[in-house]
This record gives sequence, C-alpha cells and structure tokens, in this order.
Amino acid sequence: MADPKSYIIESLDTGLRLMRLFLTHDTLSVTDAARELEVARSTAHRVLSTLESRGFATRDTSGRGYAAGPELVTLGRPAGYGPEIRARVQAVLDEAATATGETVGTAALLGDQVIITDGRESPHPVRAVLETGRVHPAHATSAGKVLLAQLTTEQVCALYPEERLPGLTGRTLVSRTALLSELAGIRTLGRADSVGESVPGMNTVAVPLAGNSWRDRLALMASMPADRGGEPELTRHAMALRKAAGLLPSASSPPGPGRVN
Repeated sequence: MADPKSYIIESLDTGLRLMRLFLTHDTLSVTDAARELEVARSTAHRVLSTLESRGFATRDTSGRGYAAGPELVTLGRPAGYGPEIRARVQAVLDEAATATGETVGTAALLGDQVIITDGRESPHPVRAVLETGRVHPAHATSAGKVLLAQLTTEQVCALYPEERLPGLTGRTLVSRTALLSELAGIRTLGRADSVGESVPGMNTVAVPLAGNSWRDRLALMASMPADRGGEPELTRHAMALRKAAGLLPSASSPPGPGRVN
C-alpha cells in the first residue's frame, strides 16, 4: 500500500497547517507564519493572501498581520458547548436569573449569527422564552453586538461585506456604518442593549462573560418584555449581569454601567 504522505499536495498542506495556527494565535504576521511553518516568507505571504481571499483570514487592525476570518470562525465549534465551560457557567446563570428575575442566557458568535448555548427561564407568567440552540442575526441582538464589539473593525467588515444589513424589525440597525458606530460605544461601555431590534416588544441587555479570543468568547444576557425593560431596568440588569459574570474566574471586569441603543 502506498504511503499516504506520498499523495500530499505541499501547498495545501501548508495552508492547512497555517489555518491550525489560528487555533493558538489571535494574530499572525507573515514572519510569524514563516517561522512557525518553517517556510520562506514569500510562501507564507502567498498562503496568507490566498486564505484572505477565501475568507479564512483577515487583516488585523495594524495592517501588518492576519487574524482568523469569518469562514474559519464559522467552521470552529461555538464557545460554550464544551462540558467544562458549561459546568463553570451554571453558577453564573443561577446568580443572574435570581438577581434579574428575567430569562437569562449565554451566547456565542458563529459567523454573523449568535447562538444561545445555555440559560434559565424567568418565572414571570409573561416572559422571554429560552431558545437554547437557536441562532439569531448578531447585529440585531445585545449578545451578538457585545461579541461583535470584541472583534476588530476589519473582522466585522469581513463578516458584513455589504453596507446594507437585513432588518428584522423597524428598530434593527440596517447599515454597517451604524453598526460600527454602535460597536465603538459598546467597547467603551462594556454593555449592549437591543430594544425591540430582534423581536418587537422584547428588550435585552448583555455583557461580556468569558474568553480572550474568538474561540472561547461568550456573552451573558437578560431578556424581558418591553414593559419591564426600560432604561432603568436595563441599567440595573446590566449591573446584576456583571456581578454574576464575576463568578467565572476567567471573566474580566467590564467598564461601569452605560446605555447603548
């Protein structure tokens, strides 16, 4: 039987090995890639350029390196589904549910969508329904916007190559320019709101929960009917979510409370 290695396409093998580097590196320069793969800089540059053209890599903010592109992010397993992180998040969800009295959940970014990974449903007769496993357009949800805010501008633009964004309700952001502007505010405040942007009459607030890179970032959110989700309630719930997020050892302390529309 022939040795499988004899059928290896060298350029493809280099590309696959380079893609694997993004599992352990948030950004890679051409020099970094060449050193890690033990190939010439010209080879590393060609492979990175090819990956960029297909959406598997994107330029980072400095313009001198590359980060994981939307196609690679989509292929990766969403954060929050591993047994270890799910076990660690249980106490966070319990605390958030008790403190807010509303439906709470964790969410992960999957391309330009956000997926609900776990949660607790409110005891109120009229409440937001917990939709574990369901995906929503990230730009229309508080959890999605919190997670998008942790990407670079270049990565966000790669996820949304067109200026026009799909609208779910009359309050959904429908332009990339408006989304980028809001994400800048979210980065400063450490909180995002969705006021009827995904579902009419339903408001949500979210804060970052865990993770230092696109591979393991999560958001913690609270969802409620609009009549219980005005500005004072959203601000109070954001503070409660931050406190609950602090129960997770890897969670960082976001900035103080603020309002993002």
